[in-house]
Amino acid sequence: MENKLALLFIGAGAALWGLIGIFVSYLYEIGFSPTQVVTVRALSASLFLVCYVMIKNRQLFRIKVSDSKYFIGTGVFSIVLFNWCLFSAIEETSISIASILLYTAPAFVTILSRLIFKESLTTRKVIALITTFVGCSFVIGILPNTNESISLYGFILGLGSGLFYALYSIFGKFSLKKYDSLTVTVYTFLFAAMAVTPFSGLWHVLPLFSDIRVWFYIIGLGFLSTMLPFLLYTKGLNTIESSRASIIATIEPVVAALIGFMVFHEKLNLWQYMGVAFVIAAVIITSKKSTKKALISNELSL
Repeated sequence: MENKLALLFIGAGAALWGLIGIFVSYLYEIGFSPTQVVTVRALSASLFLVCYVMIKNRQLFRIKVSDSKYFIGTGVFSIVLFNWCLFSAIEETSISIASILLYTAPAFVTILSRLIFKESLTTRKVIALITTFVGCSFVIGILPNTNESISLYGFILGLGSGLFYALYSIFGKFSLKKYDSLTVTVYTFLFAAMAVTPFSGLWHVLPLFSDIRVWFYIIGLGFLSTMLPFLLYTKGLNTIESSRASIIATIEPVVAALIGFMVFHEKLNLWQYMGVAFVIAAVIITSKKSTKKALISNELSL
């Protein structure tokens, strides 16, 4: 029974990550830019996480100043750039396509781990890379030569979100050797907020905060699609292995695609749906023997 509850926690967390497109799209409609939405997410998530850690265990705030470099990596080079690329891709293409291209991250992790950590490039990993490539080709429309391809800019943004999302696993691998995962997560968002806020121009849209809907979407973005899924996911990891959790988390792009279809009336053709299946299959193939790496990659879906 406990194991089933853990699976439910992880599935619920992944599903909540998949809802992010709703809050992002509505904030765009109200008048926020992608950079401002990234800032709002980083600030709100930081607030919720700091409050949670203060209640749970204040000792988790302790870090060495010299270790700030790790959180610059996870917070600035990963979270800020990953979120900006993802939110811009949603604006340029659609929630469905942006979410699927985000899930090229496991392929990037495989390649970067080979280059940086000299991890072996197994047959399983090669198959996953090829499957990802084919899936993305179907999603963006270059295969099988359809007329519904997305823009090159949208494609680059989508791949960029996958690349910077993957960098969290690389930087996180170093920081998790010294700190608790919750400590890493809190400081990741704090550093992200400090880095992006001065460049956001958020003060130019202060009148928008008088709209009650904005606060609803901010709470949805920072708590419902960031803080809460993180807590549910890590709670589930207490009783089941991270490889199974990683596989279950692939429902995130499925939920995102369904949201795009049901809420925003986005449509994909048959080949694009096949591409979705290929990308998810690649994630599952990659996750089969994943342990700590899967935990790092999926703790934060930004």
